[in-house]
Amino acid sequence: MDQRLSDPRPAPQALPQTGCPQSGRLHVSPLLPDGELPLLVTPADGPLGPEGWRELLPDIGALVEERLRQAGGLLFRGFGIHGDTPFRTFVESFGKPLLDYDFGSTPRSAVDKGVYTSTEYPAHQSIPLHNEQAYTLQWPRTIWFHCVTAAATGGATPIADSREVFRRIDPAVRDRFAAKRLMYVRNYGNGLDLPWQRAFNTDDPAAVERFCRVNAIAWDWTEDGELRTRQICQAVARHPATGEEVWFNQAHLFHVSNLPAAVRDSLLAVVEDETELPRHVFHGDGSPIADADLDHIRAVLDKCTRSFPWQEGDVMMLDNMLAAHGRDPFTGARKVVVAMADPVRSPELPAV
Repeated sequence: MDQRLSDPRPAPQALPQTGCPQSGRLHVSPLLPDGELPLLVTPADGPLGPEGWRELLPDIGALVEERLRQAGGLLFRGFGIHGDTPFRTFVESFGKPLLDYDFGSTPRSAVDKGVYTSTEYPAHQSIPLHNEQAYTLQWPRTIWFHCVTAAATGGATPIADSREVFRRIDPAVRDRFAAKRLMYVRNYGNGLDLPWQRAFNTDDPAAVERFCRVNAIAWDWTEDGELRTRQICQAVARHPATGEEVWFNQAHLFHVSNLPAAVRDSLLAVVEDETELPRHVFHGDGSPIADADLDHIRAVLDKCTRSFPWQEGDVMMLDNMLAAHGRDPFTGARKVVVAMADPVRSPELPAV
């Protein structure tokens, strides 16, 4: 067992709980033992019909304002929400414009305005825990998931508290990552990363270059007309509302060691330099990341993982900086859709 998983420091004290207006109309309790992530929220008088949640919207808004930043995530169950459009209507009721999936790293399809499929990887594959778009200098602070169709088996969306991950990371690893930061390198259009046209939602190279310039992304066009980008980003971040430090990167996911051994070995055999891999990550100074550090990070994420089976109609709302998410393998049909809001820009980006 990795001894570095232990955390000698006490966990932060929970924020004081106060009442919210008409809170008796909502029932709130931890869904899982040993922690509040996620809090289960149900109508106190039983499941609602379609649109029934509208009457409870003031209570829901007050609850979100009070408890989301404390718990990191809320699971709404029994609110009569089922389908792409009802989901969009519900999340738009919070008053924040929904975000487009720009500079994406995984295949998704738009199903409604601001609503996307979850990552379209084969059903037998796991998707490691990650914070959405933590490989960039701009990311959503709020992300919602809605279960339209539950899988026959598996298919959970595991989650983890990014504050707990930060605390459990070995301080030497944490300090090294924080000081050096991370450089993500992507080569598009090779069958493993998205084509640049899909990642940037445009067929116009000039539009890609404008996006890269505004977002501090270095780019070059290769001789065969494909695109390579490099971006130096944070390894840890500070939550803009709570001030808490969180583990906030996708090094363990972008690194070539995340691939199956046979795929990794085949790729490394055909590239002259690791910057030619479809996607890879280095320390910010260009030096390689030690495999032992990545093994430790993955072990911490495993230790912090919390999971539950989806029920059709569930809506999970996460603070994307406080909670990471992933996907378990599944069988049968599964449809989970996603929406995002509240963009956060790194202080390193120029004001717009």
